[in-house]
Amino acid sequence: MEPIRHLVEAALYVKDLERAEAFYRGVLGLELLAKRPGRHLFFRVGESVLLIFQPEATRRPGGGVPPHGAEGPGHVALGIPEEAFEAWRARLERHGVKIEQEKAWPRGGRSLYFRDPDGNSIELITPNCWGLPSGW
Repeated sequence: MEPIRHLVEAALYVKDLERAEAFYRGVLGLELLAKRPGRHLFFRVGESVLLIFQPEATRRPGGGVPPHGAEGPGHVALGIPEEAFEAWRARLERHGVKIEQEKAWPRGGRSLYFRDPDGNSIELITPNCWGLPSGW
C-alpha cells in the first residue's frame, strides 16, 4: 500500500464569511478559489486548499459531501519563506493583527501565532520546523 503523501485541504469554521473573506484575502493575501454565500470560502495556499466553512451549513444534508463541522477555534499553519518572516510581522502589525506568540523551533524555523476574527489560531511558519524531506 502506498503511503499518504500530501495534505490536500484543511478546514476552519467561522461565523461570519464576509469578515473571514476580508481577513484571508485582505490581510493574508490568499487567492479565493470558490465562494458559496452562507456556506463556504475556498482559498489557494500553495499547492493546497484552505476551506473556510460556516459549521451549521456543513452539517445540513445536500451539500454534496457528508455532513461535517466543528465547534470552537481550530488551528492551521501556513508556510512562509524564512526571508519573508519580518515582512509578514510588519504586515500583520499594519493590519492591526495582534501577534500572540513568536516561537523559534529546536530544529530550525520560526513561527508567528495570531488569531483570525473568529478566534482560529493561525500560524505562519518558516521551513525546517519538522525536519521533513520537503523542507518543512
